[in-house]
Amino acid sequence: MDNKAILSYIEENKQRFLDELFELLRIPSVSADPKFKDDVRKTAEAVKARLLEAGCDNAELVETPGHPVVFGEKIIDPNLPTVVVYGHYDVQPADPYELWDSPPFEPVIKNEKIYARGSCDDKGQAYMHVKALQTMAETGNLPCNVKFMIEGEEEVGSDNLETFVRENKEKLAGDVILISDTAIISNDTPSITVGLRGLSYMEVEVTGPNRDLHSGVYGGAVANPINVLCTMIDSMIDKDGHITIPGFYDKVEELSAAEREEMNKAPFDLNEFKSELGIKEVKGEKGYTTLERVGIRPTLDVNGIWGGYQGEGAKTVLPSKAHAKISMRLVPNQNDEEITKLFTEHFQSIAPDYVTVKVRAHHGGLPSVTKTDSLAYNAASKAFEEAWGKTPIPSRDGGSIPIVALFREVLGMDVVLLGFGLDSDAIHSPNEHYGIFNYFKGIETITMFYKHFVEMKKA
Repeated sequence: MDNKAILSYIEENKQRFLDELFELLRIPSVSADPKFKDDVRKTAEAVKARLLEAGCDNAELVETPGHPVVFGEKIIDPNLPTVVVYGHYDVQPADPYELWDSPPFEPVIKNEKIYARGSCDDKGQAYMHVKALQTMAETGNLPCNVKFMIEGEEEVGSDNLETFVRENKEKLAGDVILISDTAIISNDTPSITVGLRGLSYMEVEVTGPNRDLHSGVYGGAVANPINVLCTMIDSMIDKDGHITIPGFYDKVEELSAAEREEMNKAPFDLNEFKSELGIKEVKGEKGYTTLERVGIRPTLDVNGIWGGYQGEGAKTVLPSKAHAKISMRLVPNQNDEEITKLFTEHFQSIAPDYVTVKVRAHHGGLPSVTKTDSLAYNAASKAFEEAWGKTPIPSRDGGSIPIVALFREVLGMDVVLLGFGLDSDAIHSPNEHYGIFNYFKGIETITMFYKHFVEMKKA
């Protein structure tokens, strides 16, 4: 591979690569909200067009009961290795809009960062792969075949992706799956994510009286569902940060003291962490460091809670219902379906007689751990060494990409999480952003991965 030609092409086309990304970021492809359905499809069409422009022999929208999957491929020789790229073109809702410093779907550059919903998660990172293909193809440096699988439902649980994968095993056949939907420790300390937590996402409803009541006339005589819900949620985590659902920890993988010591060697400044978040102190499960709490321990968190009067001014109401959305992040050996069942049974069992409850499971996924001695991981490590001048550190990410376990099971390929975001990029939050440095360095590193992966496969 001609590194000089690669770098020269990226440098010459920087503005075009940014302009094209901005076009994608302007489309509000929010998969969770039906009112954006047309925009989600418009984004899929745009991704398809960009894949063809980048050099794919063919690209298509594969329909599902939900949003389509964009599939594209560039086959230069069936006898050569094939890299399969996964990403997603849907984004999180931008609410609350008023907390954004600039409109979420009008990308702007400030302080060398691209501010827009989806800039990091995952349009910016997925689009690096499209531009990496184009860079290699245009400079005559594409060393193998490449396939793309870019879906539009990752942010709502990838409900239809399993069916797509199982029905298209031959179409998706390859040697490795490459995903850029994770973060590095810092731009000074590159890393490769080798562990992801699983997920069980629930919604609960607590009902008291059959209608909203006057809080003066009925207050003190009838249970308030919001108060009850808060008490129930509070009871599920004890003072030591331990989740109290019976059986919750039965299958949790416990790392050895040596493994924990190695994990905590990763660069991490607790004071800087607290300062960046504007908090005085951290909080979590007793007996574990902050890195361990977000990497190797399960959690239970309320993602949203509502009920009663939400408007301006005052309304003295005792509400009929209260609701909450609750997510549990899972670690190796925990099964999301088992945890969903345990949560449901427990939540129903702790409900007092003066309310009724409903529990609904939204989506989930299994945790995943990647081996650091695989050919694919070593190729990724070499790519970082060449592009960044540093050996990346293997790290565990607190987030979830449920389909990683599915890919391994159904397609039988190693998965490499070659992400370039930063924890400070505010994904899922107002003012999400992605560094321009990371965007272009990501494109370069991806091309280096192809080089080293093919060389190692030949060896």
